[in-house]
Amino acid sequence: MNNYRNYFAFQKEPFPQDVKVSELYHSPQLAGLTERLLYAIGIGAVTVITGDVGTGKSTSIRYVCDKLHPSLYKVIPLVATSGTVIEILRTITIPLGLECKSPSLTTLTKTIRSVIQEIALRKQIPVLVIDEAHLMRLEVLAQIHTFMQFDFDSKSLMPMILSGHSTLLDKLMYHTSRPLASRVVGRTHLDGLKLKEMEQYLKHHLEISGMKEQLFSEQAVLAIHQTSGGLLRRANLLAKGSLMAAACENCSVVSPEQVRIASTEII
Repeated sequence: MNNYRNYFAFQKEPFPQDVKVSELYHSPQLAGLTERLLYAIGIGAVTVITGDVGTGKSTSIRYVCDKLHPSLYKVIPLVATSGTVIEILRTITIPLGLECKSPSLTTLTKTIRSVIQEIALRKQIPVLVIDEAHLMRLEVLAQIHTFMQFDFDSKSLMPMILSGHSTLLDKLMYHTSRPLASRVVGRTHLDGLKLKEMEQYLKHHLEISGMKEQLFSEQAVLAIHQTSGGLLRRANLLAKGSLMAAACENCSVVSPEQVRIASTEII
């Protein structure tokens, strides 16, 4: 399966899932998202990111968090589930280095809030990042804002980033979620790339893999864009699959037919 890499003389694997932050494609959407997130973090507020599967939400968050110097910020990552409030809180304790197995909601809340205050006393800003936030139950969204409240809600010590599908917005509009929604100061919806952006995206990833030539014909770029809907994850799979198909056929440039072949291998 790696013959295509030797065939095209790539210096490293093209279109990787774990692309380095320094090598990310800087789309106009990423610039706007970064500005909103950094602003919300700076004022201790909540910001929301939505988008379809594969639009790059998690990767974009990783890019922004990389800009937060660890001496000034303590990033607390969490992948949400549909679990109870207590289950979510226990998940939060893991990146905080806590071992609190208490079944008491009060004890868990008190323990986590105490650690957040300790972090703030070290002149660090704790930043809670919740991916897949659309999975959280309404009762979780109704209570999680309490971790931001200190001194009778006169100050916020922990900004929050919520990322998920568009259904997250529906949950935030529910009346029990209003205390959390009222703290949202920035909202970003990530769409798929436009055709011209897709062309630049493919070229960018070829370049960071050591390839200066454009290996995708104009028609192949169009096929990748149309088949992927502009979604980055699907575009990566199509690009890599079509390169494999081109190598098998001893072609120096990817054709739209080879993109079609690649599309039959993904769901």
